Amino acid sequence: MAKYKLKTKSSAKRRFSLTASGKVKRKKANLRHILTKHSANSKRKLRKGGLVSAADTPNIKRMLPYG
Repeated sequence: MAKYKLKTKSSAKRRFSLTASGKVKRKKANLRHILTKHSANSKRKLRKGGLVSAADTPNIKRMLPYG
């Protein structure tokens, strides 16, 4: 029987989610306000999500112990 439960980092559970293969999904930045200076093409590319880099993935997975 487990001795204790690990707490999930509340900020991380709102920002990241795991894929079936174990990669970490994230939303791209720079799409909140002051968007008139961005071209339509760049805003369209920002709509699509991205993946967290391989260097940062272990830290994020530590914040999300139960996926």
